[in-house]
Amino acid sequence: MARRRRAAATWLVIVLVTVGLLAGGGIWVANAFRGMFAPPLAVGCTASVGDAKATLATDQAANAALISAISVRRGMPARAASIGLAVAMQESKLRNITHGDMDSLGLFQQRPSQGWGTEAQILDPVYSANAFFNELDTVTGYADMPITEAAQVVQRSAYPAAYAKHESVAKAFASALTGNSPGALSCTLADPTKAGSATAVTDALAAAYGNLGGISAAGATVTIPASDTLGWSVAQWAVANASALGITEVAHDGKAWVRSANDGGANVGWRAAPSAAGTVVITVRGGQ
Repeated sequence: MARRRRAAATWLVIVLVTVGLLAGGGIWVANAFRGMFAPPLAVGCTASVGDAKATLATDQAANAALISAISVRRGMPARAASIGLAVAMQESKLRNITHGDMDSLGLFQQRPSQGWGTEAQILDPVYSANAFFNELDTVTGYADMPITEAAQVVQRSAYPAAYAKHESVAKAFASALTGNSPGALSCTLADPTKAGSATAVTDALAAAYGNLGGISAAGATVTIPASDTLGWSVAQWAVANASALGITEVAHDGKAWVRSANDGGANVGWRAAPSAAGTVVITVRGGQ
């Protein structure tokens, strides 16, 4: 009987301690259970323009940003970026692949045997995007043509109608990445696992946009003097490249994209934040 009383007393103590822990640490317990049973993070990048909402994987979004940036660098209209993105989506799924039909390669599946360049050149995304736009520039009135028609003049595809199915996604991402739709592109990402590099960011910006002029890098921060559509193009380029470059925050025109807040919840996207006029400020994860 005494043994039973001691066992009962022990259980009573356990219950009281548990209740006390729950009362004092309820928030911690709730957070622990929330993290334990939360759905996996839906990593990717989304462009929301008007009623259109399109999503790409992070590597696809980075390639879309490069193609769009090169069209901006060349002074081409947003329609050019839409055409380029629709073609790359159909030809390579916006990935710089090393294989294809016959000798086709790269983002646009260009063929060395057809005069597009050497294998090494075509597999350089900057070269291949410029090669595509060089040809598009020769198409009179391409900005007013249906995307499928303009794409076909350049690509001479056996399946020209296939480009049409990518039009809505291409237009949404092109509008955001050329800066014509401010704050329209956001990426949901896990926390970076390694430190970023301000130098890597400036090098990638130069490859995409050329000489933007006046870029400064200090520690983990890169500041670019840019406003209007160019500013939003650069800002959303940075978001699209956040996964690859370890970018944690982008600020421009009174708004900011904050990686840690973009968890698919209510805070996803750009939000009001102090930022200097006429600049884009990119922050990378610092070293440990």
